[in-house]
Amino acid sequence: MYIYNVTLSIEESIHEEWLTWIQSHIPEVLATGKFTSAKLTQVLVEEDMGGITYSVQYSAKTREDLDNYYKEDAERLRGGGMQKFADKMLAFRTELKIVNEFFSNEETK
Repeated sequence: MYIYNVTLSIEESIHEEWLTWIQSHIPEVLATGKFTSAKLTQVLVEEDMGGITYSVQYSAKTREDLDNYYKEDAERLRGGGMQKFADKMLAFRTELKIVNEFFSNEETK
């Protein structure tokens, strides 16, 4: 399993508009069929440069699914938000490979 993580720092002046946009954007990314799920999380550590930081974590079953997303969908889907919020948003992307998952006893009951 792979996680495609997008971390975004959003200026407070566009926060509400961006939050509405991202919650409609995530289903568009999932509709590509390359990811099985997504989580939108707010980063709780305050940044020196200000703004509000979020992380979107998309789960892909295989490396091939992730590579196909880059080839077939990424440029088109990145375009909307990057153009609309370009000067008030900073994004960086990372790829993670899940090595093992652990669950508490509470989750297995």
